[in-house]
Order: sequence, then structure tokens, then C-alpha cells
Amino acid sequence: MGTGGRRTLVTGGAGFLGSHLCDALIRRGDHVVCLDNFHTGTRDNIAPLLAHPRFELLHHDVTVPIDVDVERIFNLACPASPVHYQNDPVQTTRTCVLGAMNMLALAERRRARILQASTSEVYGDPEMHPQHEGYWGRVNPVGLRSCYNEGKRCAETLFFDYHRQHGLEIKVVRIFNTYGPRMYVDDGRVVSNFIVQALRGDDVTLYGDGSQTRSFCHVDDMIAALLAAMDSPAGFTGPVNVGNPAELSMRELAERVIRLSGSTSRVVHLALPPDDPRVRRPDIGLAMQALGWRPAVSLDEGLDKTIRYFRAILNA
Repeated sequence: MGTGGRRTLVTGGAGFLGSHLCDALIRRGDHVVCLDNFHTGTRDNIAPLLAHPRFELLHHDVTVPIDVDVERIFNLACPASPVHYQNDPVQTTRTCVLGAMNMLALAERRRARILQASTSEVYGDPEMHPQHEGYWGRVNPVGLRSCYNEGKRCAETLFFDYHRQHGLEIKVVRIFNTYGPRMYVDDGRVVSNFIVQALRGDDVTLYGDGSQTRSFCHVDDMIAALLAAMDSPAGFTGPVNVGNPAELSMRELAERVIRLSGSTSRVVHLALPPDDPRVRRPDIGLAMQALGWRPAVSLDEGLDKTIRYFRAILNA
């Protein structure tokens, strides 16, 4: 897992991925500074850490500059579900771009190593399948998803320019669909949507004919990948794809969730949203080679854990 004891900043640390990352960093001995504006993050996610002597919480927005004494920075701050990032698209772009600029400026001041949580959305609706890191993508620059897609693409540009211009140690990780406990009931992402609908006995809503594909990585595997990327040799910058290459259609996912949850829900079809990618599957050859990482949690195992989490939340 690498050497612990560092002062490590996690922006978006009270969010879904960020809180799991804070947990893992505390377990390995880091002093964790969790920064969040609680726009989509929640104190519930980090409640068990609040009294820990090596955990520090900063209520702050990454679009505003800040100076913190840290050695490593994980920049995860940004709404990641379409419902949330399209709710205030201007602020989403500000978070992606100004947040990256402010965290890079902090990393330069502190000579800290910094990791950018980028996204498979930089590939847009891809013409190449599966997607590898050399593919430049097919992104609509003026669509409803552009605030997030183009914001993340610009953040990657800034990271590599800081690396070339200022010699900053950077890591850029392109995160593919991730799921697991601490997802939000109303976040609009497909796994949480399907599970919540199935557990409530509501219709499970498929967009389009359900033939579009995705690949789903359990949060435990994703956190292991982020740590491996941050701990990788200084010469390795990425970008590197991180996700589970096991691909399935949205119809297959809906049927699997209904089966695993024991639901009697039926599947119904809605209109396909604009710019919704038809296919999405990572080529993880680089992650396997450079990080020694590959996913270990099967989809059925991960879905079972996530269904149990949502069942407890809904029952409460």
C-alpha cells in the first residue's frame, strides 16, 4: 500500500469516492486533510473519522485558493453524476477548471505530488472500443454533459502543462463507472437508480432500448487503484484508465439487479438522453503494467454489497 505517515489532502473527501479514500489513507497511517464544500458530499460519509487524531476536516470550496501544509493531494472535488453536475453547469466547469488550477498552485507551493481524478467522460461517445489512453475522444463541446466532460479535459490539460512548465509530479487517472456503498439514493447514476427502484418495487427505467453498454468497478477496487497510481514511480504521469473491463448492456444490468434484490419490478423504457455514450469499456493494459493493478471484486459480489447498503438506507 505504500509508505504512510504523510500529510495528505483529499478534495471532495466527504463524497462517495473521497470518503472511502480517506478511510483507506487513515488505515495506512496518513494524516488526512479532508476538504469539501458539502455540495454533494455529506458528513455522514466521514462521521466515523471526525474524532480520529489523524483526520482534519476543512469546509472549503476548491474554486477558492487555499494554502495547506501537505505532501500529497488527491483532487476528487466535483459532482460526478449527470443529475448533480447538470444542475449547475457553470459551477461544475468552475469546479473542474478553477479547482484544478488552485490545487496545482498549492502543489507547486508545497512541492507536493498531486493526482487528478479524471473520468472516462473525456472520451465522450467513443468511436474506438474499448477505449485506451491514446484515444483523443469524441466529445460534444456544447451539449448538456459538456460542463463535466470538457471541464475534466481542461483539468487534464492544466495538469500536464504544470508538469511540463513547473516540473510538478502529477498523476492523472481516468475513472470509469464506479459503484458501491455511500452512493446517493437520488444521484441519478444507473447502479443506484436500478437498485433503489428495484428495492422500492418501482419500475426499473431503461433509457433507449437498453443495448448501450457500461463497465462497472466496485469502489474497493477503485480506491486500490488510486493509491497505486499515487504511489507509482515519479516518472509515471498517466493518464491511465482505471475501471473494470467486464462489459454488459444496461438491460443485462437491470435484470441482474432485479434478480439479486429479489424484486418484482418490471423494466420500462424512456427516451435516451442527449450525448449518452453507446459503449464504454476501459482498456486497462496500462494500469496492469504500470500499477500492478486489476479489479478483484466480481459484479455479483459488488452488487450484493451495494444492494445490502441501499436496503439498510431505505429501511432506515
